[in-house]
Formats: sequence, C-alpha cells, structure tokens
Amino acid sequence: MRIDILTLFPEMFENVFGHSILKIAREKNLVQYNLYNIREYADNRRCVDDRPYGGGPGMVMKPEPVFNTVEAIEQQTDARSKKILLTPQGHRFSQSIAGELAKEPYLMLICGHYEGFDERIRIGLNTMEISIGDFVLSGGEIPAMVVIDAVVRLIPGVLGDLESITNESFSDVLLEYPQYTRPSEYRGMKVPEVLMSGHHQKIKEWQREHAVKRTLEKRPDLFSEK
Repeated sequence: MRIDILTLFPEMFENVFGHSILKIAREKNLVQYNLYNIREYADNRRCVDDRPYGGGPGMVMKPEPVFNTVEAIEQQTDARSKKILLTPQGHRFSQSIAGELAKEPYLMLICGHYEGFDERIRIGLNTMEISIGDFVLSGGEIPAMVVIDAVVRLIPGVLGDLESITNESFSDVLLEYPQYTRPSEYRGMKVPEVLMSGHHQKIKEWQREHAVKRTLEKRPDLFSEK
C-alpha cells in the first residue's frame, strides 16, 4: 500500500512511522509512507489560509495549495488514490471502515488545520471524509495517524498472528474479552482458573461470555448497531 500524507506539519509524522507496527510494515515493504508539505506547493508559502467570506472566527485553508499539492503528486504517478479528508464533519471512523481502507492500494490523507477547509476542496477533489470522534482537534494530523495505524495493521502480512486481528474489539461488534498473562496471581488478584486449564472449548466459552458481558457494561450501543 502507498500512503501519501498532505500536511502543513510533516515533522509530526516522522517519529510515528519509525516505531512499532508502522515501522515493521515499512521494513517488510508492505507499505510506503510519503509526506508532502502543503506549504511547498502554495503560491506564497506564508499564505495557506485566509479569513472566511461572510465573517466568522478563525482562518480557513485556501484551496489553491491543496489542489496544487494533489495535482503535483498525480503528475508523478499513474495510480489513482483514495482521497480522504480528516474532518470532524466526516463519517465516524470504525474498525469496519479501517478494514475497507486496508483493501485499497493507495490512500491519500489530507490534513486540515485552523477552522477547516475551503468547501471547494471537498467538492473538487471528490474525497471521503473521516472523523475519529465527536470532538474538534487543532488539525488533521493526529486523526491521520489514528487512521493510518488502524489501517496498516490490517494489511495482510503486517501482523504475524492473524487470529489477533479477528479476536480484537469491534471485529464482530463485541469488545475484546479480558486478557491475562504471568504471574498467575498479583497483589491478591488471580487469573481465572479456566484460562489455565488447557480446556480449549471451555476457554472459548469463557472468552465469548466475558466479551458479551464487557460489551453490555461498557458499550451497549454496539448491539444496536449490529
């Protein structure tokens, strides 16, 4: 997979791509990350935003620098990208959306900043809009990191254990069941005996039961989304 990130702050991503699963995916040549500084494609590098027509607080990202960046990239490659705007107005990001995006060969994530995008960016670039939650951040860089991390780990071959993906929270609506590791007792808290019994059927039944219980306690809304 190729992932292009268009941002005013490319330096925010450098350490993120150099650690953990995202680093492993790149080392396995399963993903390629490309950072593009939108300022470098602006007619005036100091002017990538302006006051909104009609008044209102804050500044809005101008369309020219974003269109210039996208078009410069497209001139370098014949591949068609899935363009994504990171915006609080977008579809709420979910595990199912991450799974669909993981099937794409080429993603282009466009990070907004300030008060948002000029509307012509949404219209003219035919983008998918994604929000990571019902709150507002100062820019799209952190949401882009969230999307990239969630997507890349679903690319076949990135994680060594495929079962770890299928058993995760949200993979089948349920949250993940409680997990334990050594020691078997810590500060008076013991690992459930069934998990150390070696009885695979009983273990699966326990895991399913507690996944349902945890979902009912923490996210009962997930059942209504089924």
